[in-house]
Amino acid sequence: MAIDIVPIREGLIEGFHAALDVVARERLYLALIEAPPIEAVRQFVCRNIANGYPQLLALADGRVVGWYGVTPNSRPTEQHCGVLGMGLLPAWRGRGLGKRLLEQTLQAARAFGLTRVELRVRADNGRAIAGTPDRGLPAPRRPSRWRLSRPDRDGALV
Repeated sequence: MAIDIVPIREGLIEGFHAALDVVARERLYLALIEAPPIEAVRQFVCRNIANGYPQLLALADGRVVGWYGVTPNSRPTEQHCGVLGMGLLPAWRGRGLGKRLLEQTLQAARAFGLTRVELRVRADNGRAIAGTPDRGLPAPRRPSRWRLSRPDRDGALV
């Protein structure tokens, strides 16, 4: 099956929201336990679109199966840095799709003018951490503060 990687657009927000909810409810990869309400997601995405932030979706037969995006930091002294957000539906992991999405998202982030991209990830998320060092992301480190959705999990900042 062919996978299309496209910039997010308003007509794909519901599909993005559904995919986000699936990954969040796994309680393994995101700092969410469910997707925010659709209107909050719509506002977030529309703001990203209006600002030209890099946010890409993977589509299989028009259905959202994954996303990667970079949101620049809001502090004036850190606007050259962005935070990477990502997720893939379970059936699409381990197929090289994450690597494709990451490469295209980092390219889009550079074109946007970002010189540093950080990934905030749980320390036990070996898949995400393993895919970062050879892609130009910083080496993992433990943040000074970390919000946990599960007390048996730990966090790292990559």
